[in-house]
Amino acid sequence: MANVVLLAGGVGGGKFAHGLQARIGERLTVVVNTGDDLERHGLPIWPDHDSVLYNLANKDDRERGWGLRDETWGVSEQLERLGQETWFRLGDRDIATHLIRAELLRAGTRPTEVARRLGVAFGIAARILPMADEPIRTLVRTDAGWLEFQEYFVHRHQADEVREVRFAGAEAAAMSWEVSTAIGSADAILIGPSNPIVSIGPILAVPGIADTIAEARRRGTPVAAVSGIVGGKALRGPADRMLASLGHEPTALGVARIYAPFVDALVIDHADASLAPAIESLGLRVKVTDTIMTDDAARARLAGEVLEFAVAR
Repeated sequence: MANVVLLAGGVGGGKFAHGLQARIGERLTVVVNTGDDLERHGLPIWPDHDSVLYNLANKDDRERGWGLRDETWGVSEQLERLGQETWFRLGDRDIATHLIRAELLRAGTRPTEVARRLGVAFGIAARILPMADEPIRTLVRTDAGWLEFQEYFVHRHQADEVREVRFAGAEAAAMSWEVSTAIGSADAILIGPSNPIVSIGPILAVPGIADTIAEARRRGTPVAAVSGIVGGKALRGPADRMLASLGHEPTALGVARIYAPFVDALVIDHADASLAPAIESLGLRVKVTDTIMTDDAARARLAGEVLEFAVAR
């Protein structure tokens, strides 16, 4: 196998990307969601990108599930003493990433090139591509009105029921030539175990990406997804509740129905084995395996199984 493209959000996508990198190294390109991005204290924050970056660099905090390992919090604590809102906490070492990013962006560097330089600085083998260079922001409508994603996710602790989702700026964005080339030359396209609505949805909303994937499928490139819903629950985050409130079934079958127009195959956990016939009735191939990535070995094992299954005929 030559080249693999992974569409991914943050935590689950980052773990799976780490497993894939262990298998295929520089042959992996991760197209990452940027709809969660925000600015805090004058710094551009790319949560999903950085989660993937830190996982690929093997510097992610395994206990918290986000940020850098062995982090300290002096800056955030001082900001709080000075009366600033610190609901989105930035670790001291994490801030270095944001400072470098801010300097490059102020100099006019494209976000795609910024991501490349950060990847080089962290010494990762795989390549990370933002889904677009233009700003796109995921907004969720709740009973409190429209909220920016991190306001809903972090500040309000996902307590609100999501009634609607939109991706502001997506219609004005464009697929970069790097993303187009990566998808067009891929030998397999994978979708990580990320939230299908707010992690993968924004990527597919970028004009050109879904069409380029469809064209790759017509040429015979396999496209497979991994369900992030296991036993009717999201392993992390609000995906199960969000699916339900938006009218989708919060199960692996619900995920399959969302992805059916875009993929050929779905990987589900043993806990959902009984759903395999219903998923197959949608025209998808199904693999049942252990999708819980508890350590590096489990990440690499799942990546290997998904790769083998994706290219099987």
